[in-house]
Amino acid sequence: MNAGQRWEAHALAHLQAAGLILECRNHHCRLGEIDLVMRDGATLVAVEVRYRRGTSHGGAAASVTRTKQRRVALAMRHYLMGRGGPLPAVRFDVVALSGPAERPRIEWLRAAFDAPSGH
Repeated sequence: MNAGQRWEAHALAHLQAAGLILECRNHHCRLGEIDLVMRDGATLVAVEVRYRRGTSHGGAAASVTRTKQRRVALAMRHYLMGRGGPLPAVRFDVVALSGPAERPRIEWLRAAFDAPSGH
């Protein structure tokens, strides 16, 4: 298991403990990637997982730039087109992990960003 998979596993366990249901891991398309697609009731949640040991450069959550947000939104659009059926409500969350790798602090930011306009 590589480091990215380890952080995603921490995030997944945290979200599942909160009642979310995993729908897909690492959805890729040519325009972007979603780390986790979860279901929170009737809402589909695209989750970006980030880890930073320290906060000297803004921390894990601050590393989710507008460019990254756009790529996640485009990947979610691709995911939704492949599902068919009625379009569900969509939310974009960030799970930011920080601190020592052995016991990271987890911060779950619900509705951390909106899909950039035009997408």
